[in-house]
Formats: sequence, C-alpha cells, structure tokens
Amino acid sequence: MELIRAEFRKAERRRWAEPEPATRAGAEEGGRVGAERDRAAPGAGGAAQRGGSEQGARRSAAMLRVAGFASRLCRGPARLLSAAASPIPAPNPSPEIAYNKIFINNEWHDAISKKTFPTINPATGEVICQVAEGDKADVDKAVKAARAAFQLGSPWRRMDASHRGKLLHRLADLIERDRAYLAALETLDNGKPYSISYLVDLDMVVKCLRYFAGWSDKFHGKTIPLDGDFFCYTRHEPVGVCGQIIPWNFPLLMQAWKLGPALATGNVVVMKVAEQTPLSALYVANLIKEAGFPPGVVNIIPGYGPTAGAAIGSTEVGHLIKKAAAESNLKRVTLELGGKSPNIIMSDADMDWAVDQAHFALFFNQGQCCCAGSRTYVQEDIYNEFVERSVEKAKSRVVGNPFDFKTEQGPQVDEEQFKKILGYINTGKREGAKLLCGGNPAADRGYFVQPTVFGDVQDNMTIAREEIFGPVMQSLQKILTRQTTCLRPCELEQSG
Repeated sequence: MELIRAEFRKAERRRWAEPEPATRAGAEEGGRVGAERDRAAPGAGGAAQRGGSEQGARRSAAMLRVAGFASRLCRGPARLLSAAASPIPAPNPSPEIAYNKIFINNEWHDAISKKTFPTINPATGEVICQVAEGDKADVDKAVKAARAAFQLGSPWRRMDASHRGKLLHRLADLIERDRAYLAALETLDNGKPYSISYLVDLDMVVKCLRYFAGWSDKFHGKTIPLDGDFFCYTRHEPVGVCGQIIPWNFPLLMQAWKLGPALATGNVVVMKVAEQTPLSALYVANLIKEAGFPPGVVNIIPGYGPTAGAAIGSTEVGHLIKKAAAESNLKRVTLELGGKSPNIIMSDADMDWAVDQAHFALFFNQGQCCCAGSRTYVQEDIYNEFVERSVEKAKSRVVGNPFDFKTEQGPQVDEEQFKKILGYINTGKREGAKLLCGGNPAADRGYFVQPTVFGDVQDNMTIAREEIFGPVMQSLQKILTRQTTCLRPCELEQSG
C-alpha cells in the first residue's frame, strides 16, 4: 500500500513528463542486467529468452507505468485499464487448481494427519477445492528439510551470491510468464478485482523480486581501521531458517516481500500461508522449483493459525509471537501489524484531490489494508462539503463480480471478516455516529459490503479507535485549527 501511494505521489509530480536522468540511467542499467540474466534464463516451460536491451526497456517502461496505474485507482477501473500499454488478457474465472498440497523439499506432500480444509470463493461462498491442512508435524518436517538445505557444503550454501540473484530473476520471469493465470487465481481465492490483481499486485510482485535479486551480491561487511597492529572487519552471514507467516490481504505481494530479502541473503524459508488464500502461494512454490532453487530452500505449508502459525497480522497475534520469541531463545522478529492511520484535510486543500485521496486511502483493496487511511479529520469550515462529496463518491463505487473489468470493489475475504465489518457498522450506529451511506451487505450471496461512510464520529467511539479492515470511512471528524489536529490523532489508542 505504501509503495502504491509513493508511486502515486511521484506520478502526480511528474504528470507524465519525460523520465528523469536517473530513471533513464536505470533503464540502461536494467537492459545490461537483463542481458546478463537472459543468458542464464531457462527456455523450458514457455519462458522465451529475450534480448537484454529489449527486456530492460520493457521493465523500465513498466516502472514508469505503475505510477499511472496507481493514480487511476481512485478514478475507477476504466482509467486504470486505459493506462495499460497493452490490453489485459481476458480473465479465466475458473482457473484450474494445480497445487493444493504441502510443498517441502521441492516435492508435494499430503498432510501427515491426512487432514484437508476448504478454501472458499468469497464472491459466492462456494468451496473452490480442498487444501492439505498442515500442523506441527508438517512444520517440523519442513524445518528439518530447510536445515539440511542450509548445512555447510550444501548446494545452497556453496552457491555464488550472483547466482542466487539469477534464480530470483528467473522466478520473476516465470511469474511474469504466468501473470494472467496468477491474477485470476488471486482474484478467485481473495476476491480483489482481476484488473487490480493483474496491473497492481502482480506488477509489484515481479518488481519486488527483481529488486532483491539485484541486492544478492551487494550486501557485504566492512573493514574498520583500528589503532595498533589489528585487522578488523565485519562479515554478513545468513541467519538460517526463517519462519514466515503471511496474511491474506495481498497474498502474492506479501509472499514476495518475505521471500525476496530472505533468499537474496542466502537464508532458507519455512512459510505458513493464510488459510483464506493458499492457492496463489502454492502455485508460486512450483515456480520456485522450476526456477532451479535447490530442494529445501523454500518450504510452504497451508493450514490454520493455531496449528501451523498465526494467520493475520493483528496486534494480538503480534503479542503472542513476540512473547514466544522472548521465552525461547530471543529470536529476531519483524512484525507487520494494523493501524488507525489518520488523513487530515485542512481548508486550503484542493478539494477534488483531497476527496479522491481519502477515498482511495480507505476503500482500496476492499478496505483491507494495514496502512489504510481509516480516520479522516476535516477542518470545520469545509467539513460539510467534504462529507457530501465523499458520500457521493462512495455511492458511485461499483461493487460486484471481481472478474468484471467495471468492478472497483470485490467481496471481503471471508465470512468472518464480512460479519466483523457489519458488526462494527452496527456498533457505530449504536454509539451515535451518523450513517451517511451504505452499512449493509451489497449482494444476496458472497461477502460483499456496501461502501459505507460515517459522519459526526467522536474520538471515544469504537469505530474511531479500532481497526475495522473494511470499506468503512468511519471517522469523518471536525477539527478547528492546525494545533488541535496535531494533538487529537496522537491521543487515540493505535491498533498496531
């Protein structure tokens, strides 16, 4: 989400001007690196070997286009689609499910318990397929495989750093090759619009992996001048087995965020994917094998949180993970949690721009963003106009079939999240917030929620203090001066 916002801001500053010198230099460098990588790229499975300069230019052009895609997100799917350099492939709303088991040692396994669980299409509430349900025994098996892959003398430990980068580049190429299929699979399992999956999520997955591929041979230690006859240096070494738990709101992108840096620096991975959205991550597991990563380097386990690892980055789960790390051997832990990020709109703001940005900051990805702008403070003298425009924009938002190019908002990820959001809406009404639009299910089946806007929200209300994680612009609150603006957001409890 922050990456999208950053690209958005750059796009507006640039207004599609000529690329800056640094960008052009990056394109030339991309062509050089692309040429080196393509000489090592596999030709099997339809991955054609392309000229480095052509591919580098294509990559740099894509980097420039992503800002345009993001700037069109808050203006509807038609503008988003018009930004694409070439037509988006028509989606297959029923993609074949090729992989639904546990991935350990580059092989597919049933759960040791033989248990399975259903993964659900959130647009219909119907079962897509059964998936192997990993638990502690399967995690132990995966950790054993990862430790073997990390042993001194193993192919992974002896591999040149530059070759690790080539493997990550190959993985990015394979994901790009299967981009339309992966976008359809992501939409089927998660519910986000196909146009967003294809143009935003998959685009960023590929860029993320290529970014970290470039770092593979560029992280290193230092030599440090000391007084006396001493030689002092630092050496950066991989940690070893990395346990990674990814959420369901951006399944492919979160997977890339975790795999990229861990693999670039020579670690091995045991990854638990969210039980709501296991399918795209499991397909990528097969691409990891196809790219040439040695057995045991990446192991992926679907399953429920209590048995295979916590599933989503809530504050409560973060507390449990930190506690477990502290009580064992002080493992290094990084957490991506939720929040209650404020948008602050002052009277001198460009009203059209402010309404667009506040709408995008909250409603993008069905409101399921950890950094969503989920509290909106508006200066009193423009409050009524801002509220009226925000309500009008929310009412015009197209909710429906995520495979339809006209759709801006798909379903929430599952029934639990759907009911949680409706519960918060009822709490807001009960505590005195003014419901201005929405507030109900948006369809007879599936987990669709109407775009919802609350006004006259007070700081002590539940919807102003807790993360809703849904399409509810819940905190249109009045502010008088810039001084009160600085104090009020800081006084509230944060979710993450």
